[in-house]
Amino acid sequence: MDKERFLEIKNEFILEKRERYGIGTLKEKTVHGILKNYFAPDKDMQEIPINGYVADIYTGKEIFEIQTAHFDKLRNKLESFLQEYPVTVIYPVPHIKWLSWINEETGECSSFRKSPVKGNVYKAFYELYKIKMYLKHPNLRILIVLLDVEEYRLLNGYSQDKKKGSVRYDRIPVELVDEILFERTEDYMQIIPYHLDEEFTVSDFAKEAGIKNKEAQQVMHILHYLNIVKKCGKRGRAYLYMVNE
Repeated sequence: MDKERFLEIKNEFILEKRERYGIGTLKEKTVHGILKNYFAPDKDMQEIPINGYVADIYTGKEIFEIQTAHFDKLRNKLESFLQEYPVTVIYPVPHIKWLSWINEETGECSSFRKSPVKGNVYKAFYELYKIKMYLKHPNLRILIVLLDVEEYRLLNGYSQDKKKGSVRYDRIPVELVDEILFERTEDYMQIIPYHLDEEFTVSDFAKEAGIKNKEAQQVMHILHYLNIVKKCGKRGRAYLYMVNE
């Protein structure tokens, strides 16, 4: 992880796009484009046709796919790529967000306000569930990239203040915070909270990880599928789990 190089690439990318096309064309391509340049400074490695699909990055030996959402759309690519190449799926997760709202009628942007919601590695599991069937494949790696971001949203939602159900206009990375790599199934051990009891429920996991029960259920489902944890009984109506040694 190179935070300084990331900032340089981010600034160059945004300046180039604004000068060439204007900020209105950036939209959701900003994070994707910056990460593509960060992981593949050589532009000849970007957007390479392979087996009827286009790989975000192909080094000549391995493939990198940057996916900001909708992992279900990756399935066909993975089905094809994983048969021949090592594939790293890169998923950017907002860590700290500063929100600005855009008035569509005037074009004015509000001042930034820090979102109370803080992202972490567990946020990725909602998407990982959609490619669960490939997570055990020896050619697949998952790289979670935590970013602090400025997020612009349009004031076009259904609520009275027009914020609920609004459309996200763009995300601009501010800082590269961390990278979490799952290279083998055993690497998923790193997300199990250290202070968990030997036997624990989903609620216990959620409490120690500082996440909601619904998120913890998604995480535990994946960990159980990967044989990282196993069921070992019940506490009332809740299943008990333990780390599978």
